[in-house]
Amino acid sequence: MQVSKEEILHIAKLADLNLKDDEVQKYRENLEEILNYANIVNNAPIEGLEETISGDNTYNVFRKDEIKQTTTREELLQNAPEQQNGMFKIPKVIN
Repeated sequence: MQVSKEEILHIAKLADLNLKDDEVQKYRENLEEILNYANIVNNAPIEGLEETISGDNTYNVFRKDEIKQTTTREELLQNAPEQQNGMFKIPKVIN
């Protein structure tokens, strides 16, 4: 797939890149290679193939979500340098 110098400059502008003239040709060639490879992959024959997620037959093991009380609010607030109304009090970050 052919990519023009103007397209590379447009993409560079969108990405806020300042490309030198010698870099434009290099990026154009690289992008053309990427797009050509993507075209090959996109046109690969897939008839008769089954969907796969992984090549090594791994699968997700799900567990039931369980609510467990591990630490109380009072125990957590013992670590606070300052607290107010049952919450950590922190210095102001935004003016």
